[in-house]
Amino acid sequence: MRIGFVGAGKVGFSLGRYFTEHDVCVTGYYSRNQESSKEAAAFTKTKYYGKLEELIEESDTLFLTVPDGSIREVYSEIIQSDIEGKNLVHCSGALSSMVFSGIGKRGACGYSIHPICAVSDKLTGYRDLSKAYFTIEGEGTSKKEFVELFQRLGNPVEEILPEVKVKYHAAAVFASNLVAGLSELASEMLKECGLSEDFSDKALQPLFLGNAKKIADLSAAAALTGPVERADAGTVEKHLQALEGETKEIYRLLSRQLIKIAKRKNLDRDYESLQEVLQKGK
Repeated sequence: MRIGFVGAGKVGFSLGRYFTEHDVCVTGYYSRNQESSKEAAAFTKTKYYGKLEELIEESDTLFLTVPDGSIREVYSEIIQSDIEGKNLVHCSGALSSMVFSGIGKRGACGYSIHPICAVSDKLTGYRDLSKAYFTIEGEGTSKKEFVELFQRLGNPVEEILPEVKVKYHAAAVFASNLVAGLSELASEMLKECGLSEDFSDKALQPLFLGNAKKIADLSAAAALTGPVERADAGTVEKHLQALEGETKEIYRLLSRQLIKIAKRKNLDRDYESLQEVLQKGK
């Protein structure tokens, strides 16, 4: 497999370096931003391509590591060349391989391969990919080869259906982006209690990191503590009285989710009174 990259952003940099460090053949990079593709080629010790046609000709697999909104446009450029026998792959979490409309008629195969990993830096992101889980979706003779490739690299990988990609991506947002929103909200609440900005921004870090580690090492149920886990309806009711607007609704909805976890953890504990308080707290 000779893998070429169309697009030289964070994901392109990171996947390319991850591949080359594990002796996977990467031909090089093409990007409309020539400086980015030159930098990516240097970073991965591969080749810079000034013309898309040349990258296509010298690669049997093309990873389209461009923004989601650009995938269709880039695909329309690629199919101006002969792509028979080639694999086209994008790394979008939300889009499926269906974005490669009519690819089968051109004798090629399309896939979506997504790392469940936040790639936040183009120069260091490849280090986190060794711990990432991957999903793959699409039809074609190379699917097994892709699965075996990532398994060889040590990455767990499973197939996913195209019709659930959006929900799958939303799940990743819940575990990543929305957690950032909750963290920011908690800090703002501390500031509203009269605590300094520096204290409010840092005080919750040990709590956040300790909880995240326990969830990762054990489970959400093992990490769960606090008034919901204890079925402490009185404290939860006081919390609801102290909150208002969207913050109150977020607390109520997430607490209802925590009850589901708590019930699995404490089979003999009665959560009926707590459920009534949360329902009343609408």
